[in-house]
Amino acid sequence: MELERLSRSFIRRIADFIGPDVDIPAPDVYTNERIMGWMMDEYSTIRRKHSPAMISGKPVSMGGSVGRADATGRGAYYCIRELAKKLKMVPSETRVAVQGFGNAGRHVARLLHKDGYRIVGVSDSQGGIYRPEGFDIPSLIRTKEETREVKAVYCDGALCRSIDADNLTNAELLELDVDILIPAALENQITDENAPNIKARYIVEVANGPVTSAADKILIENDIEVIPDIIANAGGVTVSYFEWLQNRSGFYWELQEVHQKLQSIMTTEFDNVYELARELKINMRTAAYVHALRRLGETLEAKGTRSYFANENAH
Repeated sequence: MELERLSRSFIRRIADFIGPDVDIPAPDVYTNERIMGWMMDEYSTIRRKHSPAMISGKPVSMGGSVGRADATGRGAYYCIRELAKKLKMVPSETRVAVQGFGNAGRHVARLLHKDGYRIVGVSDSQGGIYRPEGFDIPSLIRTKEETREVKAVYCDGALCRSIDADNLTNAELLELDVDILIPAALENQITDENAPNIKARYIVEVANGPVTSAADKILIENDIEVIPDIIANAGGVTVSYFEWLQNRSGFYWELQEVHQKLQSIMTTEFDNVYELARELKINMRTAAYVHALRRLGETLEAKGTRSYFANENAH
């Protein structure tokens, strides 16, 4: 009840600054469908009309989109799959560590495990586990949902048994010798202090800002490729956009259509940034900014720049 009062009070304070055509909040750490539903309901009460398009991440019964729950992890999965194609990675030989086994982390781990990737390290806020042979991710997800803990188990039907694994801290998980490291917890996890100890070949930023700018420089010097959050965790905001579109049109898509549209956007933009990075010989974070600024530049030129109206380009 206190959480609901807090959520509704928050919306009352910011109602004048948000809305379907102004600024649309989306879920993040420690929010869920119910909280977003409360917020939508409160906003609708204030505006005296049903306003599902003012916020995303709602329950499907309240205008939410199917496929939103796992969208962030799924978007990262599509990026990793494209990276693997380009580098000819063999899933069964690719070791992955996931820091953060919440909404985003568990879904990207689940999808990678299904493709045969070896998820050797997993952690949550309480700590982590490591097993060179890899974990059965569905078993870990089931146990996490039942006990709220990450435990080294294997489940066969209704029976779950413990398996051998090493316990480690979140800091230790980041320094594991793996092929792909996925920080999917909080920001500022890889800093200039631990960046020299990172052994992963590739870092996929599923959290917001898990690598500091100082750490970025060290990782570049050590030839560690970072797939930046601006691409890697864009799946969530992309499906939030889909949800807004559906709310505005009043027509709702099937799950397969949501997945198909998300995959198309994620793979296209990943390829654009990846190829731009190779063309300009820059890292992918910088390439993402170049790609975005080029698009802004094209938009400004389309409106007509000073040089255009001064007829400076005339022949």
